[in-house]
Amino acid sequence: MPVPKKHQLIGIDIGSHSIKVAEIEDSKKGMILKNFGMIGLPENAIVEGSIKEMEIVSAALKNLLDNLQIKNKNVATSISGYSVIVKKITIPEKEEKDLEESIQSESEQYIPFDINDVNLDFQILPSESEKEETEDEEKEELMDVLLVAAKKDIVEEYISLLHLTELNPIVLDIDPFALQNAFEISNHEQSGCHALVHIGAQQLTINVIKEGISIFTRDSPHGGAQITSEIQESLDISYREAESVKLGAKPIETDQRPAIEEIFSSTVTKWAQEIKRALDFVATTFTDIKVENILLSGGASLLPGLGKYIGLETGLKTEMLNPFSNLEIKEKLFDIGYLNYSAPMAVISIGLALRSIGDR
Repeated sequence: MPVPKKHQLIGIDIGSHSIKVAEIEDSKKGMILKNFGMIGLPENAIVEGSIKEMEIVSAALKNLLDNLQIKNKNVATSISGYSVIVKKITIPEKEEKDLEESIQSESEQYIPFDINDVNLDFQILPSESEKEETEDEEKEELMDVLLVAAKKDIVEEYISLLHLTELNPIVLDIDPFALQNAFEISNHEQSGCHALVHIGAQQLTINVIKEGISIFTRDSPHGGAQITSEIQESLDISYREAESVKLGAKPIETDQRPAIEEIFSSTVTKWAQEIKRALDFVATTFTDIKVENILLSGGASLLPGLGKYIGLETGLKTEMLNPFSNLEIKEKLFDIGYLNYSAPMAVISIGLALRSIGDR
């Protein structure tokens, strides 16, 4: 059944380099893309997930919403990085209402922050533990739970930003789950086990999913801003000029080319090794699971040759995740070339726009 219009939300992906906004209409004929747009942010407006320039970021978001003529004030956004912990835990089986009451004490041993400084949520997973037969009938039944903890100060920053922009924050998600939502409405093969890898300006997010269930997530402080900063330092130019060099929009001198190529090569090698380490961990932790492919997204995933290099490093087929692939797109409303270019950067906002009022 389609989500009623009054329950539909605007998806807002607030990244360190840009803000992406998506609006999807869930109709009887399928899902229709109503709006998508991006706006850039100044350097250091958002650092490591923390909003340093609240007024500037709010003004940019308001400008983007006005330009897209979006009227709906109910929104979903997400956070990621060091301030979020996602962990699968196995605990004695109990009813969901009992778990809600005890989740804080159950979680304390798994969270590296003061438990009073975080907001906690959980999801009961289809449990492998409860399927195991045991000769000892007295043995306690176990359950698998996906635990999510987010630092309260970061949560409050994002809520304050949305209130300042006169928006109603309805859903606060995390990037790996928004990534998974976008994958699930795409035309990519859904069965089996897939690694979703999103590389933004300051964050590399990995979500490994098997048959629609997230079995592993990791955020690492790697992203396209690393390359920009190194080019800026190497050529002694401004951050904006270095960004233009990175994107191929600004020509460079012949004698500068080897240094730039070395920056690209060394950084991409680090990213590929980080992804391989994560997938090696999955392979040794879940011995019955084989990751079949890697689906890339995020602005930094557009670097020429990145997918090929990651494929060589991991031995896995690597392709781009297109969140627009199964949406109805009215060509008179959109520049299809722009959407095709923007698709990797749109993934999180599309995943967020699929959330609705009343979601768990």
